[in-house]
Amino acid sequence: MNRVVVTGMGIVAPIGNDIDSFMNNLFSSKVGISPITKFDATPTGITMAGEVKDFDPLKRLDKKFAKRSDLFCSYALYTAKEAMEMAELNDENIDPEDLGVIYGSGIGGLTTIEEQVIKMHDKGPKRVSPLFVPNSIINMAAGDISIEFNALNTSQGIVTACSSGTNAIGNAFEYIKQGKAEAMIAGGTEASINEIGIAGFAALTTLSKETDRLKASIPFDKDRSGFVLGEGAGTLILENYDHAKARGAHILAEVVGYGSTSDAYHMTSPDPEGKGAARAMQHAIDEAEIDETDVDYINAHGTSTPANDSAESKAINAVFTKNDHVKVSSTKSMTGHALGAAGAIEAVATIGAIQHNQMPVNVGVVNQDPECDVDLVNDDNRNANVNFAISNSFGFGGHNAVLAFKGMD
Repeated sequence: MNRVVVTGMGIVAPIGNDIDSFMNNLFSSKVGISPITKFDATPTGITMAGEVKDFDPLKRLDKKFAKRSDLFCSYALYTAKEAMEMAELNDENIDPEDLGVIYGSGIGGLTTIEEQVIKMHDKGPKRVSPLFVPNSIINMAAGDISIEFNALNTSQGIVTACSSGTNAIGNAFEYIKQGKAEAMIAGGTEASINEIGIAGFAALTTLSKETDRLKASIPFDKDRSGFVLGEGAGTLILENYDHAKARGAHILAEVVGYGSTSDAYHMTSPDPEGKGAARAMQHAIDEAEIDETDVDYINAHGTSTPANDSAESKAINAVFTKNDHVKVSSTKSMTGHALGAAGAIEAVATIGAIQHNQMPVNVGVVNQDPECDVDLVNDDNRNANVNFAISNSFGFGGHNAVLAFKGMD
């Protein structure tokens, strides 16, 4: 089996639209949650979201592409370009038939769907855009990336709700590990902060109605009241270790394990005991061939909903029974919950923790919930050697996905 390493990363998120600014803001505990500006959200009763700010697609994308594409595809290709530039991967050092794409999204072109349904209702079906279908289907993020980089190996779109980005990276990891490709562009994207997106999640009573941006997303706090919808994209370049070494690539981290399970419990609620989540973590650790005591940091799914945070805490405690040093934080306290992009954005954050030997703080916690008995990262304990770290993602429908990363010696 091949070893799989990360040689490039790209990011668009509420706390930064490139790797350097994202990392600086992540480790400065900057909260990217703010009042919704994309539309008048007053009728929904929701005030806050993790909107991407000052995004200029023309810094990396063709003007025609940016104009005709849904934002979720623009985010995906924008971050893929940054990641490929960082990896210095191009036609001269990778055979197109050895380069593939596996990319996730939970919802896809929701803004396009909203706009075109309104247009059909108001002006009739003949006025629907001929780009409606290609701009709304989830696989188009993978398709656009594949076209841009002439990636002739597999091209797949992954849809597992909030686990989509993590499953995409995990599946890409397995593809290279099994020798089916030399390199993969993998990640997740989402752009669902619009009226139907906010209204839909508000109807489920899953969104926080908090009006204070610093109190809206507070994972593991006893006063948490729901999640904050976020957006953005994260992309990793995964590569066969031998291929990366042969071309002299700078290696950021190694992917050493992947776990994927199902709760088989409920459409929207997690198993309250976290059994499926625990099995996914254990599978990732087992594949990494490490002991649970080796793990230094867990980037938690931590949505700031009462059910998710308590179930995940139980899962962590069920797996890490002998580990008295592992620290936990949810970066959704800064970014909000980007649904299908969340796992990819958090994979970037997890690798950042390994690179910087600094763990992101679980921002906003004042009164930790006794039901969430995990050792949270704070300003006092955030600086520590991080050699092994895992990133958790859990989605509606009972999807559980976990990635394990290792620092390079």
